[in-house]
Amino acid sequence: MTAPRRPLTTGNRISVGLVAALLGFLVVGQLNAQQAVPGLSNLSATDLTQLIANLTTGNDQLRNEIADLTSQEASLSDTHNRGDTTVGDLNSDLARIRAWAGLTAVTGPGIAITVQGQIGGDGIEELLNELRNAGAEAIAIDGIRVVTGSVVAGPPGGLSIENDALGDGFEIRAIGSPQILTGTLTRTGGVIAQIGATYPGARLTVTPLESMTLAATERNLDLTDAQPSL
Repeated sequence: MTAPRRPLTTGNRISVGLVAALLGFLVVGQLNAQQAVPGLSNLSATDLTQLIANLTTGNDQLRNEIADLTSQEASLSDTHNRGDTTVGDLNSDLARIRAWAGLTAVTGPGIAITVQGQIGGDGIEELLNELRNAGAEAIAIDGIRVVTGSVVAGPPGGLSIENDALGDGFEIRAIGSPQILTGTLTRTGGVIAQIGATYPGARLTVTPLESMTLAATERNLDLTDAQPSL
């Protein structure tokens, strides 16, 4: 025996009306969305699932490409910065080598040595060697830059360097620490004292200078027989 239906109360009628209205709103919204995106309404559930999967995969690929490009940009920027630093270091090293070789003029503090009287080439060579050992970075004799292969030779009164004659009085200039160079040359039993014992007629005077400029060598330092081996 079927139970008689109970009449809808006012509250139930309102609830049913709200649910119907909500369903109607959702249906209208779905229809509008389908009209806004042509073709989607004709796709099956499987096709829509595949479409969503493709879009997700495409988005992931784009994110990966963005990450890769960002990484490449950072790497290139870092490489560029390191390249600038490396080039700068190489230029600095090249400048020091050229200055040491005498290919460029140099400026700095140092000493001036006035040489007067009779002195042989061996005495001047001993003086130059002592200057180098004391840290002289560049040396010139009467304006002629002393470089590898430069030799001061000749008897007293007949000295020459680079085929240029030196008189009884000439000046040697050396760039380096004035205190160290002066102390090394003038110390008791030092090279000046030894030269004085060998050549009693020679007089050497050392004067510290705050700044001086030594010109580049005019000698051709290009290799003729040797080739660089890398």
